[in-house]
Amino acid sequence: MKITMDIPDDLAARLRDREDHAEIIELGLRKIDANMHSTFEDASEILEKLIALPSAEEIIKLRPSDRLQKRIDDLLEKNRTEGLHPEEEREWAQYEYLEHLVRLAKANAALKLKTK
Repeated sequence: MKITMDIPDDLAARLRDREDHAEIIELGLRKIDANMHSTFEDASEILEKLIALPSAEEIIKLRPSDRLQKRIDDLLEKNRTEGLHPEEEREWAQYEYLEHLVRLAKANAALKLKTK
């Protein structure tokens, strides 16, 4: 398959003398994919707490780490001011889903506490 794209001149010059274009693109895509998976590592702390089946009280108190909260705040600000890149939009969607799961857990916990 042949793909045509516009790239900066300096990048074109670096690629011109290389014969491994497909490998370079493959390695770049792997890095992007790995970065997308690693962004969810920040959320793993919350998921691990939920997997441990905490008490209802512990679920109610559940909050994102400072690092995760900062990343969320940064994405919110960037979305408000300049917009998110596609990778950041995917990352944001992951955080939205995580928030949905936490809200469900907290709602369940609140019901359990209310019926005690």
